[in-house]
Amino acid sequence: MKKTNGKTYAGIVLVAILVLLLANPRLLPVSQSLRESLEETEKNHMLFQNNSHTTIAQIITLVLAIAIVWLVYQVLKLIFNALAVRGGRTQTVTNLISGLMKYVAVIVAIVWGLSILGVNATAVLAGVGIIGLILGFGAQSLIEDIITGAFIIFENQYSVGDVIILDDFRGTVRNIGVRTTVIEDLGGNLKVVNNSDIRNFQNRSRNISTALAIVAVSYKTDLRKLEKQIAEAMPKLKAEHPDLYLNPPRLLGVDQLADSGINLKFAVDVTEENIFDGQRMLARDIKILFDEIGVEIPFPQVVVHKADN
Repeated sequence: MKKTNGKTYAGIVLVAILVLLLANPRLLPVSQSLRESLEETEKNHMLFQNNSHTTIAQIITLVLAIAIVWLVYQVLKLIFNALAVRGGRTQTVTNLISGLMKYVAVIVAIVWGLSILGVNATAVLAGVGIIGLILGFGAQSLIEDIITGAFIIFENQYSVGDVIILDDFRGTVRNIGVRTTVIEDLGGNLKVVNNSDIRNFQNRSRNISTALAIVAVSYKTDLRKLEKQIAEAMPKLKAEHPDLYLNPPRLLGVDQLADSGINLKFAVDVTEENIFDGQRMLARDIKILFDEIGVEIPFPQVVVHKADN
């Protein structure tokens, strides 16, 4: 969720006061003739009537229209930002709608403003449609980005906050816009990808992830005794890290009979965003546990045989 600073609230209050004053000309500290002119203009131009010249009253009405559009946009943005705090799919949809609102607000302000100044609104809309058709042939990639983004949202392929792997980039989805998706990796690096370029990816947040750790023990270790000790200690490790481990770690078994020792594989379920923290913590916990129960973790050794002469 984006933080809303005091300037935004102050701007909304000031614009609301401006709208109130302009919508009620009698409250303005101006001459009676200007009030009457403004009131007459509001009656005519707020209904999009044509006029041959621009007057002060028209300009004031134009400012009023722009202020209303801005005020409505800011209030709606505050509402959607409040909804986005829920995260997940709700935040994804609200971010997309917020992005669309910018374009809608600009279009409404332009059409409304031109109508107040005496331009035929129907002709403006028709012109916009023709220009849009012309640009559509030269902006096929843009249209493809928008359509793909819509399918991503409606099919719920991923949401804001999900961890995805796109090509060789792994990161958390920070924003899904009309055209692009923003992904942030663990180093804080942002990758902005056109929605139409997101084809083959992995969504790692839909299922529980498993953190693994491989720890070696000496060949002299009694595996049966060690397995019992590990089974007794695992619930305690879960209690030590309730926010990281989703359940007690478990011993999967012997992974390899290596050159210097027996490799044991351990696993614990975590959320995808904690996968690396889980791996590091699991290895640390196993090392501390082995130290406490007196299990040797071997290091590479070289055995030299001296031939008899």
